[in-house]
Amino acid sequence: MAEVKEKAAAMVSGLFQTADWKKEKHVPVIDAPGSAKKGEFFKISVCVGKDIPHPNTTAHHIRWITVFFLPDGEKFPYQIGRSEFTSHGESALGADTSTVFTHSEVVLTMKTDKPGTIMASSYCNIHGLWQDWKKIEIK
Repeated sequence: MAEVKEKAAAMVSGLFQTADWKKEKHVPVIDAPGSAKKGEFFKISVCVGKDIPHPNTTAHHIRWITVFFLPDGEKFPYQIGRSEFTSHGESALGADTSTVFTHSEVVLTMKTDKPGTIMASSYCNIHGLWQDWKKIEIK
C-alpha cells in the first residue's frame, strides 16, 4: 500500500511544471508583498505571461488560475481563489472570429495571522499544469 501511495504522489507532483517566469510564458507569476501586517488585508496578483506574452487563441490559451495559501506549520493549504478564463476569440462563426478575449490575470485580497507560502497554479490547454510559490512573512 505504501508503494502505491508513493507512486501516486510522484505522479501528481510530476504533473506540475515550473520555471523562471522571465524565460517561460506559462508560469503563474505571483505579485504580493514579502511581508504583511498581522490581520490586515493585502493584495495578491497572479498572471500568466508577465514578461513573455502567452497566446490567447481558441487553440492555445490559459484556462484557469488557482491561488492557495499554506500557513507555516499546517498540513493543508487554503484555496484563496480561482478564476476561469473562457473567452479566447471563439464565436458562433468559428475559432478566432470574435473580438472578445479574457486576460489570464487575477487579483485577490486576503489576510492572515500566520506567515506562510502563497502557491499559484495555472492550466494551459496545450502545455498542462504550471505552478509557482512565494513566501510571505507576517509582522
